[in-house]
Amino acid sequence: MPVLPLIDLMILMGSLSLVLGFGLKAISITTRYQPSILGFSSIDMVIIAGICLAFALTLAARTWVKLNEPRLLAFRRRASEAELRWQSGELDAEKLAAERREREASASS
Repeated sequence: MPVLPLIDLMILMGSLSLVLGFGLKAISITTRYQPSILGFSSIDMVIIAGICLAFALTLAARTWVKLNEPRLLAFRRRASEAELRWQSGELDAEKLAAERREREASASS
């Protein structure tokens, strides 16, 4: 199932409820009437907008991570392989230094 239409729908719902919330607040400030849409006041509409926009952002972030996951895993694998090669080179250098010391010790005795 494509995620992009769902993200667009969440952004549209968030924007619409934000506009409705501001419209309800403008009406309540300019008149004595306290309007509500389906029982939701202006602050409820702003909260709904925040939830919708946060959900859209979360879906977009999860989609981005899912698309870039193979590249990130390959990068981590290359980094860990480089780290292992560096550590094995360090161990080889220590082993060669120990062998040199043994040879020098045996040559001097």
